[in-house]
Amino acid sequence: MWSTNLFERLNEKVKRRTGVVGIFPNDASITRLVGAVLLEQDEHWQLEGRRMFSADSMTAIPSMKDLPALDNSEE
Repeated sequence: MWSTNLFERLNEKVKRRTGVVGIFPNDASITRLVGAVLLEQDEHWQLEGRRMFSADSMTAIPSMKDLPALDNSEE
């Protein structure tokens, strides 16, 4: 798999933040934490004034309501 330093740094940040928690009570909690990390990073990139992803590639990302629902019946 090919990657860039940008993605490697982002992956390390996510690993570091999720590693602190250790065990998550459900999938939704993982999604919230990783989403918060990604939003924080996006805000940082916006403040730097650099565009890391093109507007076309960002519009290709599905919204949360379009994603399949998770079965959390084990909770």
